[in-house]
Amino acid sequence: MDLAEIWRVMRRRWYVLLPGLLLTAALTTAVHLLIPVEYQSQSTVTLLNSSKATEAFDGNPFLSTQASLTGMADGLARNLNSDGAKADLKALGVTGKHEVKIADNAQGPFMWLTVTGTDPAAVLKSDELLAGYADKRLKEFQTQQSVAPEAMIRMATIVPPQKPEAQTKTRIQYIVMVGALGFVLSLVAIFFVEARRRTPRGKNRPAPAGTPAADTPAPASATPVATDETMALRTVGPSGAGSP
Repeated sequence: MDLAEIWRVMRRRWYVLLPGLLLTAALTTAVHLLIPVEYQSQSTVTLLNSSKATEAFDGNPFLSTQASLTGMADGLARNLNSDGAKADLKALGVTGKHEVKIADNAQGPFMWLTVTGTDPAAVLKSDELLAGYADKRLKEFQTQQSVAPEAMIRMATIVPPQKPEAQTKTRIQYIVMVGALGFVLSLVAIFFVEARRRTPRGKNRPAPAGTPAADTPAPASATPVATDETMALRTVGPSGAGSP
């Protein structure tokens, strides 16, 4: 079946296609309205060496980098993604979903702090609270280990929380999926109706019970048919006299 034939079937069975397309449009509209737009804000922070460790570099922390800072950044990110941290952040007023991880292709202890939600203002505020909580947790880790203040690793903001941007990729994917599925089902429906209409009425219908087949010969009768000679013998009898 070529495209021309498909188009002819669609035109011929428009009364099946039209309701399917209307239902598909209604479903895509429902998906558009029910799935809210999500917004995302992201900030970038880095871990800096302690003031004591930067004395040899005239106090410039960016000239003193160590592999241990990257390890500390990874440990801090894991802690900030834990259930305990989620409970603390929720108590602070953080809404939506948050994620902390080492920045992609980072050449140092750089971390991304990301918050996703449906309210742009709340997302921006939550990202700011997340950054403050991360700095607090970093200090608590070192205080628990009795690290002197001048030897503590510090945190600095490289990129402050950015203006939330709409994340429409997932929403568009759902709308496209629903629209494509509805259109395909509509085509299936019209071709099903077309196939039913083209089938001759009564074709492949079984014969009623007890009806003999048309080409089946009638069975031979078990009773012999009397001929004229037989009737004459019965009338004359064996002696030639007529029967009484």
